[in-house]
Amino acid sequence: MAAPGARMAKPVRVQAPLLPYACAVTPAELSRTVLRAVRRAVDADVLRAPVPERAVVERPRPGGRGDYSTNVALKLAGPAGRPAREVAEILRAQLMLIGYDAIVDVEVTGPGFLNFTLASDAHSSVVRTVLAQGRAYGHGAALAGDVVRVGTGTLACALARIAHALGASVVHTSGAASSTAGAEGCDSTESTDRATQSGENPAERALVARLGPDAAVWHLVWPTATASPDDLLVQRETNPLFRVRYAHARTRALVRNAAALGFRGEEAEGTGSGDAPEARALVRALADHPAVLEAAARHRAPDRLARHLDMTAEAFFRFHDAHPVLPLGDEKPSVAHRSRLALAEATGTVLAGGLSLLGISAPEHL
Repeated sequence: MAAPGARMAKPVRVQAPLLPYACAVTPAELSRTVLRAVRRAVDADVLRAPVPERAVVERPRPGGRGDYSTNVALKLAGPAGRPAREVAEILRAQLMLIGYDAIVDVEVTGPGFLNFTLASDAHSSVVRTVLAQGRAYGHGAALAGDVVRVGTGTLACALARIAHALGASVVHTSGAASSTAGAEGCDSTESTDRATQSGENPAERALVARLGPDAAVWHLVWPTATASPDDLLVQRETNPLFRVRYAHARTRALVRNAAALGFRGEEAEGTGSGDAPEARALVRALADHPAVLEAAARHRAPDRLARHLDMTAEAFFRFHDAHPVLPLGDEKPSVAHRSRLALAEATGTVLAGGLSLLGISAPEHL
């Protein structure tokens, strides 16, 4: 029996969160959490339906709520023989029992969507994870055991690199010939250029000669990004390749200038911008990066990665314009500046890593 006046120890949580608190809360991690909730509901016999292999988690559509949403309840309603909203309420209860600290609220909306609102630290954990993993952020084993078949040339090299980063076995095919070289021959811009020039497509060779390897790759990956391939050579904001590379170069300049002022980025609670919408939008773009890589590989669509990099660059510029990363005038570096710098540095890391997977260089000066 405890002595009078002694403090009682805090009760220990029996059910630990699914993930360590410092891990990035990404759509992929939320998807696994949703699947865990489905399994718990099935095991408890409160839901009779097959457990799906995947649960799609994405940002809410216009009019939606929270940071992310999933339509898994709508997919399970038919097999379960119950209204989708009932299925969603069952899954919501299981999610609350799991006790994942980074999720502060789960709401059922519309016909049966589950909407997640994340804690501020969940957003900060994305930045910490990106900085810890560097350009390998988003890589992993999501496609381990899968075989991705691609052709030859620049576009195939881009897809091979993305699939290889996710653990897939890559097979290059050309007519009846095939190889299992994977992405080994497509590890750099230079090797991509060589693969293009040694390929059998004279149009690709001509495009590289006309635009250079970087712009040629971008055009081949995302041909509708500009009205004309030559637009990719012009340094202006209507050029998506320039936007992405300039955003990366700007983040590197901010890091250099901060070092000259004697401080570096340190991710603290929140984003250092009062949880501003521009900061949240940028962090969500970083959090979406692993899921975008997986979708690009699964759907044989490297243009998804190019589009995402462009969207991330635009989100960075909106954040940068609204929230000064460096001190102004005689202002001293504050916690807010350090946190904003960490977010900027993480953004540059994601942009550089994504460009590298496409086979495009990411210069630090433009």
